[in-house]
Amino acid sequence: MKIVVLAGGLSTERDVSLMSGAGICKALRENGHQAILVDLFLGLEEVPEDLAELFDAPDGLCTDAQIQVQAPDIEAVRRSRKDRSARLFGPHVLELCQLADVVFLGLHGQDGEDGRVQATLDLFGVPYTGSGYLASGLAMDKAMSKRLMDAAGIPTPKWRLLRYDAADVDRLAQELPMPCVIKTTAGGSSLGVFLPEDRVDLRKVLVDVLDFKGEVLLEERIFGREMTVAVLGDRALPAVEILPAEKGFDYVAKYQNGGARELCPAPITEAEQQEMGELALKLHHTLGLEVYSRTDFILDEVGRPWCLEVNSLPGMTPNSLVPKEARAVGMTYNQLCEEIVQRSYRLKRRG
Repeated sequence: MKIVVLAGGLSTERDVSLMSGAGICKALRENGHQAILVDLFLGLEEVPEDLAELFDAPDGLCTDAQIQVQAPDIEAVRRSRKDRSARLFGPHVLELCQLADVVFLGLHGQDGEDGRVQATLDLFGVPYTGSGYLASGLAMDKAMSKRLMDAAGIPTPKWRLLRYDAADVDRLAQELPMPCVIKTTAGGSSLGVFLPEDRVDLRKVLVDVLDFKGEVLLEERIFGREMTVAVLGDRALPAVEILPAEKGFDYVAKYQNGGARELCPAPITEAEQQEMGELALKLHHTLGLEVYSRTDFILDEVGRPWCLEVNSLPGMTPNSLVPKEARAVGMTYNQLCEEIVQRSYRLKRRG
């Protein structure tokens, strides 16, 4: 198959996406596909007259992407595009997608997980991997997914939306319940997630989170073990336990060497694995997700799982959580990428 692997974009998870995209592209080429890696926002400035020739590029247009300690400077990425256009799709991206048999979405965060890219590809009749635009948008919006968890009886920490400005910060810092978690409703890779230690720290967080310019979610903080469970097709994969080297599993802990230990399969009881697997599948179906997803949990001190959120396009570097779970059931990274392609290609979507 001719496959465009879309990655990058303007999300704060851009670097993670490029790493995922490079790994996916190399795996698909090893599987015999004509796969190429394309940056959603930067696109390709210089191309041959016949775009289809790019699918024969010997390196699949892959780059040596790396995840830096800090999240990428999005404004610098915007300035680096020669045409200086504000369009999300870079030069020749949509044209290449239309030449492909399927587009593998290696995107993460707001570009790719909020449904806009999926909706665009639907309008052009282009098949793509993973979930459709509506389910993707619901999963990305933490408040909407929380409402659906509550309606479906999926245990999740108590929560409420905060709407405030700088003038309300001092009052909220004294009134809000502690301990708590403060999140932006559309963040990812632990960006926009804050765990204030005290009310002085809470005040600082309330100020900092205003920079994200989105809705703010207050969540009851549940203490326990951090778990995540992937869904692939119609089955839940073995849980992973995440043991951060430091207090919080933040952006650095997720992607830098020594930042965290990940135990897969997690050292939990069969009953705990079964319950989290059933909840991950239930949430996957409740939101209308397709092909694959990954749900994050806290397993409290009495062994009760609390669902935090679901990722419709989880990280897909060879060392990401979903590939680790796949390996635990005997599936190689290349086989995982192939199953995602084949399951997605068979989907019949409404345009």
